[in-house]
Amino acid sequence: MPEAYIVSARRTAGGRRNGRLAGWHPADLGALVLDALVADAGVDPAAIDDVIIGCVSQVGEQTFAFGRNIVLASSLPDSVPAVTIDRQCGSSQQAVHFAAQAVMSGLQDIVIAGGVESMTRVPMGSPITLAKAGGIGANPFSEAIQKRYGVEMFSQFHGAQMIADKYGFTRDDHDRFALASHRKAAAAMNAGAFDAEIVPVPVVTAEGEQAIHDRDEGVRADASMESIGSVKLLSEGGTLSAATASQICDGASGVLVASEAAVRAHGLKPIARIVNLAVTAGDPVIMLEEPIPATRRVLDRAGMTMKDIDLFEVNEAFASIPMAWMKALDADPERLNVNGGAIALGHPLGATGTKLMATLIHALKARGQRYGLQTMCEGGGIANASIIEVL
Repeated sequence: MPEAYIVSARRTAGGRRNGRLAGWHPADLGALVLDALVADAGVDPAAIDDVIIGCVSQVGEQTFAFGRNIVLASSLPDSVPAVTIDRQCGSSQQAVHFAAQAVMSGLQDIVIAGGVESMTRVPMGSPITLAKAGGIGANPFSEAIQKRYGVEMFSQFHGAQMIADKYGFTRDDHDRFALASHRKAAAAMNAGAFDAEIVPVPVVTAEGEQAIHDRDEGVRADASMESIGSVKLLSEGGTLSAATASQICDGASGVLVASEAAVRAHGLKPIARIVNLAVTAGDPVIMLEEPIPATRRVLDRAGMTMKDIDLFEVNEAFASIPMAWMKALDADPERLNVNGGAIALGHPLGATGTKLMATLIHALKARGQRYGLQTMCEGGGIANASIIEVL
């Protein structure tokens, strides 16, 4: 089977809601990443066959051929096509899968996969909010779906707590996991671990001064068990709080995927190889447990075991998700989210897939390690899983 290589992997530093990235139109933010990827690769922008952009809230500034608008805002020529996809939180990880599949099929040679989400300018749930305001149907789950699953709406919050209850996690367990996420992220930032992957973004501060945004804004170096434990629980009798869930975040990210022929023809230098890919689906009510079977499937497809993987990135949508993943798969916690996760660094929805991939690749390179596995839970009970080899 033809190979698919990653030549560049970049992301913006995360911006908190109403924070340093709030002034950026999401199309312009995505364009910065496209330009950085092309510059890193040293490839002619006109050679890009396609751009695949993940985005969850496709409304307002993130609608009307959003992916295409990102290309038009960038330095790429308008001969480069683009498309926008939605696989919920895994949208840009799925963009990587589509890019790799296109390259492996031989139909395309250079494809950019990425994602953008401004959760400040286009808040989570905006499509439903606007539909309600317009007096039109706003429930995406039809009567047939509601009858089949016995619920009016699927809830990620309910699903996360169901998983916590199923695996017997307490509030203290979740709080400790969240604290570790902040501590790892703070240590990584201080050590410059993210420097190679971050695209600096010029911003205007609240004081009206020009600045460069190049550090993740949500990391709390002063986090403690006391401060995390003081946050109100998401549900009465539950064990999860906003402090043990992913942070609302603005951001953009992407990877440039190329075929072996393109690598030779354009003199490109790959930084990673895509080893194998999988996507699975299961119970949409508990919803967020699917990274477990997705991980098993991608390992089986690659002929590998958990022991073969050097580092894991499992999205911290809620603390209970990677915790359940570790428990079910008997994973080594020392290899999981080694530079922190979304609880500390933020979860810019459609941008998180390629954000995590950029972090995974650079973390492996920094440690001189070889194989990485990335997976994340997604709305509707779906999960993507990817294995990469750093070169």
